[in-house]
Amino acid sequence: MEIFVTALTIFVLAIFVGFEVITKVPPTLHTPLMSGSNAISGITIIGALVLAGQLESPQLSKILGLGAVIFAAINVVGGFLVTDRMLKMFKKK
Repeated sequence: MEIFVTALTIFVLAIFVGFEVITKVPPTLHTPLMSGSNAISGITIIGALVLAGQLESPQLSKILGLGAVIFAAINVVGGFLVTDRMLKMFKKK
């Protein structure tokens, strides 16, 4: 039970800190920062693949790992699409 309370506390603090940091970013910097940080989701994909690929893990862990791989892949692709679109705006016509 103590581990759950610790994990829940860290999760809630991460949400609060993330919200505070994002609200302080000016709108002109929001898109470049978010498109770059979405690429960091590749680390999430690696962790989720490790979790989903363990032979001795419970079925729930494999399902959650698969879901994490799917959502992180969507995030990575979306980040690159946003970055590509943003860079096209700066090209000379």
